[in-house]
Amino acid sequence: MYQKLIIIGNLGRDPEMRYTPDGKAVTTFSVAASRRYGEKEETAWFRVSVWGKQAESCNQYLTKGSKVLVEGRLRPDANTGGPQVFQKKDGTWGSSYEVFADTVRFLSSRGEAGQDSSDTVDDDDIPF
Repeated sequence: MYQKLIIIGNLGRDPEMRYTPDGKAVTTFSVAASRRYGEKEETAWFRVSVWGKQAESCNQYLTKGSKVLVEGRLRPDANTGGPQVFQKKDGTWGSSYEVFADTVRFLSSRGEAGQDSSDTVDDDDIPF
């Protein structure tokens, strides 16, 4: 069996890097991938985990609003087998998915992250 997920979206927050007890770097960040159809828009949130040297690069160069392409595999919620479901502050429901990244490609040029107001996200909408 094989699965591969490709996401293009914008970071909702700055990445966070930590190290495992054996010294391996892991960086996590959230990515919002939106699509419009008619007058409606839907946004899916993904929690992305990146390991090793690529984790260090992501932590160094990515910031809130950066556009990225992530290739990896979907990791289902341990309790439900699906996405994590949550209720937003406005009472509507949302979901987020966890992705273990194999590759992260930076699509924003330096200094470009977050400058296009149509691609930025409100901190209240980020599920984690």
